[in-house]
Amino acid sequence: MIKIEDAGSGVSVLRMTQGENRFSPDFLDAFAAAIDEVEGTARAVVTTGEGKFYSNGLDLDWLSGNGEKFDWYLGRVHALYGRLLGLNLPTVAAVNGHAFAGGGMLALAHDFSVMRADRGWFCLPEIDLEIPFSPAMVALIQAKLPKETVHEAALTGRRYTGPESVEAGIAHHAVAEDEVLGKAVEIATGLAGKSGKTFGAIRRTIYRPALTALTGAAESAGA
Repeated sequence: MIKIEDAGSGVSVLRMTQGENRFSPDFLDAFAAAIDEVEGTARAVVTTGEGKFYSNGLDLDWLSGNGEKFDWYLGRVHALYGRLLGLNLPTVAAVNGHAFAGGGMLALAHDFSVMRADRGWFCLPEIDLEIPFSPAMVALIQAKLPKETVHEAALTGRRYTGPESVEAGIAHHAVAEDEVLGKAVEIATGLAGKSGKTFGAIRRTIYRPALTALTGAAESAGA
């Protein structure tokens, strides 16, 4: 589900390989295991998907058959976001395609993001799915996006292209499809020489309210 690739210069690429890369429990296990594996060896981490999807977030099919486990499952998702926010490694999302809902929030949990300029959207469609955000998710969104973008993205479900995402403060760069991963690795390589411990400490301080909300929600759910 997650392939680990060595991009050189201390940069590890975590490539999500499950189509839409929805957050099934097995997927969440694989992502956590991949982070465990690179945490002690890498100097920076890049995540990416394959084809036209970065990630479409929550596994609604799994949830439809396991509704009684919703709180536990959501806690696992919160734990994933919190893990990235608390990591002692710089992180860059190479958003190769669609980043929807929980997948969009996964990208936001990274330090920097690169989107493809020609196709693929960032979208928080919960308003149209009729699934309210959890307070911890709102804390993450508010921590990472300008106030005006939070308002529009959350209340309208707008789909942002790569260039529109950069303009709205969602992504940091929008480049051609074949340049997305390379640009992300370039950014990660530039950060790999910094102290991971210091980098993580500064990030945890900057985003303390969001991190506290995410980890608290995960712990209360037993995730």
